[in-house]
Amino acid sequence: MRRIRKRQALAVVALAAVVGAFAVTAATVQAGGVGSALPSKIGKGEGRLNVIEWPYYTDDKGPGQFARKFETQTGCKIHRQDAGTSADMFALMHANGGGGGGQYDLVSASGDASLRLIYAHDVKPINIKLIPSWKQFLKVFKSPAHNTVNGVHYGVSVQWGPNTLIYNTKKVKPPPKNWNPIYSKKYAGHITIPNNTIQIADAALYLMKKKPGLGIKDPYELTKAQLTATVKLLKRQKPLLKRFWNYATDEITSFKNGDVWLGAGWPYQTLQLQAAKAHVKEIVPVPTTGWADTWMLAAKAPHPNCAYMWMRYVTTPKVEAKQAIVFGETPVNPLACKYMNRISKGSCNAYHLNEPASYFRKIKFWKTPIPQCGWKKSNSCMDYNAWEQAWTQVKG
Repeated sequence: MRRIRKRQALAVVALAAVVGAFAVTAATVQAGGVGSALPSKIGKGEGRLNVIEWPYYTDDKGPGQFARKFETQTGCKIHRQDAGTSADMFALMHANGGGGGGQYDLVSASGDASLRLIYAHDVKPINIKLIPSWKQFLKVFKSPAHNTVNGVHYGVSVQWGPNTLIYNTKKVKPPPKNWNPIYSKKYAGHITIPNNTIQIADAALYLMKKKPGLGIKDPYELTKAQLTATVKLLKRQKPLLKRFWNYATDEITSFKNGDVWLGAGWPYQTLQLQAAKAHVKEIVPVPTTGWADTWMLAAKAPHPNCAYMWMRYVTTPKVEAKQAIVFGETPVNPLACKYMNRISKGSCNAYHLNEPASYFRKIKFWKTPIPQCGWKKSNSCMDYNAWEQAWTQVKG
């Protein structure tokens, strides 16, 4: 299941290519991507759709089986290549000349990979007007920074989730109200955080409030000095940890065993633990980070019509609801709420889909660190390569 395998420690894959890709400017990306006209309509399906996905993201065997109806309706037979990490996705898309190598049509990229794919020219712009459900999306997911550059859409948002603070109600008292406890000695030896480079952004977001003098404006756009300060915080935190977790199941096991009392996670872990009668609750200590996935069209997609058909289908409310329940995540289409509750009572609220607009403005969704500092309008920010090196220092 995708939630078991996804968002683990990111391997250093094809970093030289990534660094080279990041040397270009946003204007170059836009100009390069719009060289060919966008399609004005979806043509006849080619009979096949090749995807790189988080496992079962085009589910045909699990509880949802939401892909079977698509295949029947369109005649587009889905062929799947599972990826365990964002780095895997980038490597597959960038291989064999890039752009999906003329083999792949779509990739279900998370925010920590999507800009890498855009700047490497492995994905191309889409005509969002061909995705009718896009108009129904929560505003924050219509043109997010992780998949839209200078107003050009390089994919369609599909699912998301906030990063949460999970705690043992028997051991953590009083209940936490913010992220402070995971940096405090009070629960030393009983804390866990993800083994994931993008975790640097969580610490940077914490420092935005704690040390405003650092001048951090965006947790994903850090200067060398800001990254150094963030790494220093993470190194101080490390002795407080029981362990880093690689998979969602690792964190679940740690809470069940009782050796972890406090941890950064997602609603999926909380709901699994509560279903197992564990004494846990979660808070979403806004501001917080969060992840969001995008279906992105390969630059050399051999079956673009089937790809557009899938993006149109998978963002409809009923299908979004099925995927949400299968994978423990949240739709970008709020009309999915009533269908979620029909499948699993109370799930819309549990997965935070019915929150007010102000809530979403406080979630800083993953995006790939690149040299371009949007808040400084300069190229003085540290790229993903630097973040990878920094995370290696943190883990020691």
